[in-house]
Amino acid sequence: MSRIAGQLSFIFASALFVGALVATAQAKDKVKVGFIGPLTGGVSANGLGGRNSSDLAVKLRNADAKAKYEYELVVLDDECKPNVAVQVATKMAADKEIVAAATHYCSATAIATVDVYHKFGFPIIVWGAVLPDITYRAKYAEVHRVNGTMINQNDANAELISKIGFKNVAVIHDTTDYGKGHNEYFSKAFAKLGGKIVGTFGVTADQQDFTAELTQIKALNPEVIYFGGLTPIGVRIRSQMDKLGIKAVFDGTSGIVSDAFIQGLGPLAEGSFAFREGAPTEKLPGGKFFMENYAAQKYDNPPEAYGAFSFAAMDLILDSIEKVGPDRKKVIEELANVKERDSIVGKVTFDDHGQNTVAVITKYVVQDGKFVEWDDSEYATGKRKLPGQK
Repeated sequence: MSRIAGQLSFIFASALFVGALVATAQAKDKVKVGFIGPLTGGVSANGLGGRNSSDLAVKLRNADAKAKYEYELVVLDDECKPNVAVQVATKMAADKEIVAAATHYCSATAIATVDVYHKFGFPIIVWGAVLPDITYRAKYAEVHRVNGTMINQNDANAELISKIGFKNVAVIHDTTDYGKGHNEYFSKAFAKLGGKIVGTFGVTADQQDFTAELTQIKALNPEVIYFGGLTPIGVRIRSQMDKLGIKAVFDGTSGIVSDAFIQGLGPLAEGSFAFREGAPTEKLPGGKFFMENYAAQKYDNPPEAYGAFSFAAMDLILDSIEKVGPDRKKVIEELANVKERDSIVGKVTFDDHGQNTVAVITKYVVQDGKFVEWDDSEYATGKRKLPGQK
């Protein structure tokens, strides 16, 4: 063999060796995981933030050289509509290539789909919906939730309202399972503390005009109007309160903790209450890590209030697959054993119904165009007064 031929042979062999190393490094099995949330409609800001947050968890895992698998995220839109949610949940659960999913911001969609996930043996972790029945109505091994429930929210809500000194509250709630659940748990909690519900009004999720309900409420002269529903209706009700000259405090649930609420109302959002599971994102154990990595991806939408929970849900799913493999039954078994597991939202422990038992509730009030923690606000210190506050 000539010297040149020998060199070419060596170069060719070296290229094959390097190519083999690259091929080995890239030869990870591909595994599909899913995300479902409202990507269109009135609460799409929350769904898009949730989607991006699950996407971030997948991207960070794929960038980890130690990961056993390469993950692909399959995203479907439930539009915050139960009938649509059942369709997309069935589509996802029926796809055997998708191992598990982070699902649902809206309680109405989450509760509508639990039977589907159980039927297909498809493990999911709810990342935002708060209706207790999602985890507690049936004992489905496939269903888990990383955030707390509306029971925790409403206990904290009633306690704060009572502590401030408000005694008379009118309730407006949407007639979905979400709104009816909030009405039930708030009313019970407030009554236990000696408060009085002066009137309760159910409204439809797509209702535009609340003049009739608000006119009756104005005559009842409540100190607070409690609202159990989502941002789009909340914006309309608060706007129409102003037009009718109603000066009561607007007291919302986690369903209004969104930039869209403040953007939709402008100065009228000032002094509104809201309550949400977990600490503010920047104060979460992994909040700084999450926000820095989220910003680095340059997503078109912010993570919104439940983005960190979506990330935590997907991260738990990926951890489980890494440990037991891309097998639905094994992932379900692994999730059942989650106890005191570290996540960016804090410790996660699933009880025998798949519910995270570590429930921290943050109390918010809108101050100067932002959701501010109540204890850090000028309303809490007395520097500013809420409507009707002595």
